[in-house]
Amino acid sequence: MLPELEVTAREQFAAVLTHEVTPAALDLDADMVGQYALTSLNKVLFLTELCEATKVDLANFTEDDLAGMRTLRDVTDAIARHVGSVGS
Repeated sequence: MLPELEVTAREQFAAVLTHEVTPAALDLDADMVGQYALTSLNKVLFLTELCEATKVDLANFTEDDLAGMRTLRDVTDAIARHVGSVGS
């Protein structure tokens, strides 16, 4: 994974949480819903902002892809596959 992608993902994720958590304190392997109480709406906001920040088209991901993004690591791994790719 790209180090700058992880930093951006941590910052974007922390920004949508309903309680304050520093980006550095986020556990990449924690369940985003179970550990951080991420709502469906906030997940959409987070992924939209992260895709915009990384210039990755959200349309690259199917509904199943999005449902499989349970941890921050899942998200960063999925985004990393499309960073810099043509048509992203």
